[in-house]
Amino acid sequence: MIAALNRLIDLVEKHLTGEFDVSGLAMTLGTTEYHLRRMFSSLAGMPLSEYVRRRRMTVAAADVVKGEDDLLSIAVRHGYGSTEAFGRAFRAVHGAGPGDVRRDGGPLRTQPQLRFRLTVEGSIPMDTRIVDRPAFRLVGHAARVPLIHQGISPHIQQHITALPQEEHLRLRALGDTEPAGLLQVCDDVDPDDIEGSELTYLHGVAVGRNTPAPDDLDAIEAPAGRWAVFRTTGPHPQALQTTWAATATEWFPSNPWRLRPGPSIVAVLERADDFSTATCELWLPVEPA
Repeated sequence: MIAALNRLIDLVEKHLTGEFDVSGLAMTLGTTEYHLRRMFSSLAGMPLSEYVRRRRMTVAAADVVKGEDDLLSIAVRHGYGSTEAFGRAFRAVHGAGPGDVRRDGGPLRTQPQLRFRLTVEGSIPMDTRIVDRPAFRLVGHAARVPLIHQGISPHIQQHITALPQEEHLRLRALGDTEPAGLLQVCDDVDPDDIEGSELTYLHGVAVGRNTPAPDDLDAIEAPAGRWAVFRTTGPHPQALQTTWAATATEWFPSNPWRLRPGPSIVAVLERADDFSTATCELWLPVEPA
């Protein structure tokens, strides 16, 4: 995966002024665009699209400062159809318009070329198991919410607390397969993991594919396949979020598995009364790399 990400960086550099085929590169590397984008955003701390934009504007800034071409020619060279669109992208990265930078020589915010390297970490073992599951359904109450990387999502919290207590009991009684108990399900997540992008959050339970469910509940299909299950214990949600991040930085680079499209699931096994600490299982859909 480290080598694949560095090949992706090289591809970006070769096509800074044009389009490039991430899906085609993923196929030649024996992986998928979905997994490649998810790993990039997790390890780089930014979506691939944002990195490309920053790199393009870094190179474009040099053209602007040189002053050899007019701004429209520079805009077109870097994939923009007008100086207005180019100016908006330029200002978003550098904090100043191209005309101001040409006159004053700055300010400029440079995005260096990334290079991924494998470092020796993993001193704390990750409690993981691989589960092969037939197709099942996740049923419950769903809502569209923005993605938040750190801390408790107020949107998810509001969604859950709006449900009456008897509804939690009804849902729990419906569950008849693994993952057991009340579940926190995220689906339709942007492969670039862009913070603020919308995802589907479902508060519910897992049921067999043929188990009847009330018509007033939402449902997410979980196709047959393998799941990597990570057990976490500690402050909530910090311990869970730390483990989630470590799957990208430590587990996937050192194991012969990759993410496949599908919902991610959190099962809360035990928790303190105030939910300050919890023992959870994080279920991620995977396939052989």
